[in-house]
Amino acid sequence: MTSVFIDGAAGTTGLEIADRLAGRPEFSLLQLDEARRKDAGARREALNAADFVILCLPDDAAREAVAMIENDRTRVIDASTAHRVAPGWVYGFPEVVGHGTVAEAMRVSNPGCYSTGFIALVAPLVRDGLLPADWPYSCHAVSGYSGGGKSLIERFKADPDIAWRGYALSLGHKHVPEMQARCGLTVAPLFSPAVVPAHRGMVVEVPLPLGAMSGAAPVDELRAALADFYAASPIVVMGDAPADGEMLLRASDQGDDRIALFVFGDADGSQARLVARLDNLGKGASGACVQNLNIMAGLPETAGLRL
Repeated sequence: MTSVFIDGAAGTTGLEIADRLAGRPEFSLLQLDEARRKDAGARREALNAADFVILCLPDDAAREAVAMIENDRTRVIDASTAHRVAPGWVYGFPEVVGHGTVAEAMRVSNPGCYSTGFIALVAPLVRDGLLPADWPYSCHAVSGYSGGGKSLIERFKADPDIAWRGYALSLGHKHVPEMQARCGLTVAPLFSPAVVPAHRGMVVEVPLPLGAMSGAAPVDELRAALADFYAASPIVVMGDAPADGEMLLRASDQGDDRIALFVFGDADGSQARLVARLDNLGKGASGACVQNLNIMAGLPETAGLRL
């Protein structure tokens, strides 16, 4: 049986991962009780005993945990930002980087939640030359408050009057480097994230002024290219255009581990909106960790996922 240690299992992402792995006969979870959870010696022992380690920690703590691994056997999936553009780490978006690349990796960095939506939309189109790599892209996104961890969850619960929370107003959001690097962009995207009063769920949008973009393909070609790129994926799917012309996030949504992509365009083809809808705790975090774990362990990638 393959052993898994979740370092940071008490956090939102760690709890979701443990829930997805619960009862699966392929894995045994190595767990530390509350008294030993932050003990460096106990953590070091577990980090080196496990076949797989999943890090659900702040960036500095994730780097510290990797440094504690003293063998060449333990494989790591890091859910933090620490290694998403670091040399020697595979970016854990198998649909984009290749399943075989993830399967063979010793060190995998899980994508950020917002980044997942942006990269899923933009990377294949830039790669195929259907969108320019040198365009100054913008990205607008909203997420449920669970993406901010326990402190933000408590803040929203304590103050039900919050209707919208814009942040990263200094334009230094930690997801931007991976968004730029994984899409092969020469200019960092202008990223505008916000949080809404829902526990989970996320919508990521990339507006495209196609009429002003040299070398951009028409809307139908963009849509067809994304559909073709993800045709074999059970997780990244093309969404149907809403008949009523609107898209909703509901506070009651339970979420799943899929991501749905949409391409909308105006009548004359001069403007388009690329939109990704996903669960920030699903394909945006815990679901992606489990998918990567499955692939690395040689199991069906959808095992234990909510699809």
